[in-house]
This record gives sequence, C-alpha cells and structure tokens, in this order.
Amino acid sequence: MRNILIIARRELGGYFLTPVAWVFIVIFLVLQGVLTFNLGNFFDRNQADLTPFFEFVPWVFLLLVPAITMRLWAEERRLGTIELLLTMPITETEAVLGKFLAAWAFCAIALALTFPFIVTVNILGHPDNGVIVTGYLGSLLVAGAFLSIGAALSAATKNQVIAFVISVAVCFLFAVAAYPIVIDFLSQNVPALAAVARRLSITERFAPFTEGLIAARDVIYFASFMVFWLFLNTVILEHRKAA
Repeated sequence: MRNILIIARRELGGYFLTPVAWVFIVIFLVLQGVLTFNLGNFFDRNQADLTPFFEFVPWVFLLLVPAITMRLWAEERRLGTIELLLTMPITETEAVLGKFLAAWAFCAIALALTFPFIVTVNILGHPDNGVIVTGYLGSLLVAGAFLSIGAALSAATKNQVIAFVISVAVCFLFAVAAYPIVIDFLSQNVPALAAVARRLSITERFAPFTEGLIAARDVIYFASFMVFWLFLNTVILEHRKAA
C-alpha cells in the first residue's frame, strides 16, 4: 500500500507541474458551466437543481478523461522510462494502482472545484442536496470507469494520440450502449447482445445516482468495471516487461 501511495503522490504532483492539468480543469469548469446554465436551460426550467450538470458530465468526461490517461503509460513507453519504473522494487499492480489513483484524485479535484454550482442552486432555491451528493458520487465513479479504460489502452501503445482516439471510441461505446437506437439495432440483428449492452452501459448505471439512489448493483458494476480494466492494464505491462 505504501508503494501505491508514493506513486500516486508522485503522479498527482506531476500533473500540476505541466499545463495539461490546468488546461483540463479550466476547460472542464467552463464546459460544465456553459452546458449546465446555458444549453441545459437552467434558468428557463425554474427549478433549482443540478440535473443539467449531471446530464452532461459523462459526455464531458468522455472527451477530457482520455486526455489525462493518454500520457499515463504511452509517455513512459515513448521516453523509455517505463523500463526504469518497472525495475524498481514495486510490482506492476502497484504501479497501475498508483497511477490510476492519482488520475482519479485529479478528477475528484476537478469535480470539487464545481462547488460554486452547488452554492448557486442553494442560493436560488431549495434543492435536494442529498441528490446532489449522490450525483457527484456517481460522476466520480463514471470518471473512474473512463480512467480505467484509458489507462489500459495507454499501456498498449507508445503514441499518445492513438491512445486518446481509441480511448474516446471505447468510452463512447460504453456510454451509448443503452441508447434506444443501439438497443433497437441489436434487438433486430443480435438479440442476445441487447440485454448485455444495457447492463454494460455506463450512463444507464449512472442514471440512478442522479436521482438520489445508490444501488448495490450499480456500485458493484463500477467497481468490477474498473477492476477488469486495471487488471488488463497490469497484464499488458507484464507482457511488455516479458518482451
């Protein structure tokens, strides 16, 4: 555990030494502000809540999270520092978890910086803050799911651009898996996959959190999802090390 925390602190500190972190946070806050209060018709709805915020946050993460993960391992491989990292007295699992926790903590910081949105809705009305809290918890789990995908795919290539594009594509598939157009297409062509797609959809699992519901099955889904992709990340690194 100590090695994991050391790596996580090192990686998290490294984020703020580059412009990438600050650009990510600024873009995230601006996008969420515009989408929530403008495109989300916040003021026209005459309802003080953060429903528009949570409707858009998975899609903003879909575009921005791969920008964080694309450098996690691809940059290490390009610079040749991955060999140095993996020869240190740490396991591949510790390295994977350390980097993942750093990226997840960074996303948590970005979400925490949206606290003025919470203050705003509480000034304008009397929202159900319990629903807001569960919505933020769900948002953090969505970020973790996307991060786990991006981290695994970053380990599979030296090219950051390729890692970014593939990560966005895979995250998009899991985001739209339960959309009617997808379910209808699968029901007509591959019926067996329709039910599977609905169960694997990240946005479908995220929806109950935005309604104030924390179901064990949804928490287990996100935990299992992240464990699977982090395990794949570890396998990829072990393969690269053996090669």
